[in-house]
This record gives sequence, C-alpha cells and structure tokens, in this order.
Amino acid sequence: MFESLNIFKTAHAMSKHAGLQQSLIAQNMANSDTPAYSARVLPEFSQLMKNDISGTQMRATRAGHLGAFENSMSSQIERAESAKDPNGNSVSLETELLKSVEARRQHDRAMAIYRSGLNIIRASFGSR
Repeated sequence: MFESLNIFKTAHAMSKHAGLQQSLIAQNMANSDTPAYSARVLPEFSQLMKNDISGTQMRATRAGHLGAFENSMSSQIERAESAKDPNGNSVSLETELLKSVEARRQHDRAMAIYRSGLNIIRASFGSR
C-alpha cells in the first residue's frame, strides 16, 4: 500500500526540477558576459508533467528508479529566444534572478508537499 505513493514521487520530481533549474540559472549567470552565449531554459514543471515527456505514464523501470520523467528532464533544456546584446549574448541578469526566486519557491513547495504527506501517514498510524 505504501510502496508507491505518487505524491512523494511527484514532490521528489518537483524538487529535482527546481534543482536543475537553479543549476541552469547559475550557468546562465556565469556566462552573462560570454559572447554569443544563449541562455538555456527548462520548461516549467507543470508543462513537463502535462506533456509527460516520454509519452507514457510515470513508472519505475528498475528498483530505486523513479521512471522516465526524471531521466529525460535534462533532455528538455532549450535555448531561450530573447533579445540579444550587441555581442550576441541573450542572458538578462534581472530575469535570471527572478527565475532563481521562483525555483526556490518551487523547491520549498515540493518540501512542504513531502512534509504534509508524511504528516498524513503519521496521523493514519496514530503517531506524531
């Protein structure tokens, strides 16, 4: 019964998405002065879940493995199409800072979902 709780899988995938997003933001900011560098973006988590990346349901393909969603998340990284500086760079530090705040909120939301799920399970067992 408790081996496959989708709420925990979803919270885990959401936190991994936030971590990957933070990593991309850091790379973009580090390359903000690199000529001809195009900012890289990851689609929103809700969009990835809606598209279900692999075209199949989330499933474990082997023990300890959360399925196709997390493995193919990094393959969804795209180049951002935005205004470029005269040197061809498309990174906006202000935009990256705002994305960073949103990624932090997403991670906090994932952890809150995880904690709430644990509290529900604990309450069902009668322990706190």
